[in-house]
Amino acid sequence: MSFKVRFTKAARDDVRRLTGFMLERDVSAAHRARSAIAKSIEFLSDFPFSCRKAMPDNPFLRELVIPFGSSGYVALFEISQADMVTIIALRHQREEDFH
Repeated sequence: MSFKVRFTKAARDDVRRLTGFMLERDVSAAHRARSAIAKSIEFLSDFPFSCRKAMPDNPFLRELVIPFGSSGYVALFEISQADMVTIIALRHQREEDFH
């Protein structure tokens, strides 16, 4: 079964914020980071239930760990329908938590 993946406005803003931060420091790294995020998100269209649960009592709210460099990113998502995954938020692993 294939899932459609969509982003909330907040999640799209997170991607812009994270890549914008990288663009100020290293343009090449920013492009690689955006590519790593996009490639990892593609994984969700086939295997969303393989990601870790964000909360033990909610099997539909999950986190995707996206490796990049010495750390990476975490995407919070919800399996919102039988064929839909919604990316709710994205953060760098060194950030405190989703905002």
